[in-house]
Amino acid sequence: MVEQFDAVDIIRTKRDKQELTDDQIDWVIDAYTRGVVDPEQMSALAMAIFLNGMNRREIARWTNAMINSGERLGFEQLGIPTADKHSTGGVGDMITLPLAPLVAVFGFAVPQLSGRGLGHTGGTLDKLESIEGWNCNLSNQQVAKQLKDVGAVICAAGPNLAPADKKLYALRDVTSTVECIPLIASSIMSKKIAEGTDALVLDVKVGSGAFMKNLDDARALAKTMVQLGTDAGVKTIALLTNMETPLGDAAGNAIEVQEALDVLAGTGPKDVTDLTVALAMEMLAAAGKPQTEGEVRAALTDGRALAKWREMIRAQGGDPDAPLPVAKYSQEVLAPESGVLTNLDALKVGVAAWRLGAGRARKEDPVQAGAGVKMHAKPGDVVAAGQPLLTLLTDTPEKFDRALEALAGAWEISPPGTEFQPPPLIYERIAA
Repeated sequence: MVEQFDAVDIIRTKRDKQELTDDQIDWVIDAYTRGVVDPEQMSALAMAIFLNGMNRREIARWTNAMINSGERLGFEQLGIPTADKHSTGGVGDMITLPLAPLVAVFGFAVPQLSGRGLGHTGGTLDKLESIEGWNCNLSNQQVAKQLKDVGAVICAAGPNLAPADKKLYALRDVTSTVECIPLIASSIMSKKIAEGTDALVLDVKVGSGAFMKNLDDARALAKTMVQLGTDAGVKTIALLTNMETPLGDAAGNAIEVQEALDVLAGTGPKDVTDLTVALAMEMLAAAGKPQTEGEVRAALTDGRALAKWREMIRAQGGDPDAPLPVAKYSQEVLAPESGVLTNLDALKVGVAAWRLGAGRARKEDPVQAGAGVKMHAKPGDVVAAGQPLLTLLTDTPEKFDRALEALAGAWEISPPGTEFQPPPLIYERIAA
């Protein structure tokens, strides 16, 4: 087979800050997926894109080429609207767990194809695998049946969904080209558009525990993804949300599942509950059936969302009544002085949870279901000297020292009486 282009010419084009044509983009993604373009060549092209960027047309074409590298799902046969949500990842961000069954309560199908964690941000599948018997590997037919019968499914994306993205993501991770807006946006949106959902709500995290450390970068990423979704015919909106401080009171796997259960029972932490409700309202409105905040919150307090959760877990082989795993060892971190907690750094808490065994450094690494960090105080709380600020959890106590090193400078305690004004949970809403 005679190839249409040469990889070196395409690398040179982007290296020299020129635009790639549609045909060049289509070819290089297809050829890389087929193994004709070497990883070294795609690494060079990714770095050229990282340094020189892409315009809207190039990003849209790149995204479409990754979608076309595999199959497209579609749920039109269900006869009900579909809505999905994607988070760019953070510490304690288990919102998908209560959100999917909550939205399904209102007669929507929620196909939540999720992933595993790498680094300090935990993966949704890792959390759910804390539940005895729960299975994330479903066929397309099983996904469609569960959506019809239950209304919500959280599972792994199949190997044929945007396979080019899977190869490219692994390459970006080891070539320092992850934090690149065109590549992040096309990676996320290729999978979400290929899912075939009608509406998509993006939760773009901002702060120390997020990919995007400042509002300007987060806004640029959100706008790019909203444009890609809109251009593909998917109703897409984005919320920019706070990740300076961990969400909720837990960072780990089983402990975040327990927190999700608390939210579904109407007793969860305020920030997690508020964000879950806000995202649910956006999903319901985008899919054409808006609900008031009161109506959404009622589904958490009257048992409907929790009942839907139990149905969803059972449908995937899980036992919703089985006790969640508990770490073998714990160690408390005490407040060194009295005052007002005015800062708790999300990244440092996330790295500590990761070092305790809740996350992985490589894709093949195992995770500990019970490991993580429980938080007993959040910014704005009054604390007393000697009071527990955090509890560290692990099955391997030799990990405590490294976790404590990660927490150096993680909190700030201001003098008693200090007034604290919390930053907003949601900074901004972005729509087409």
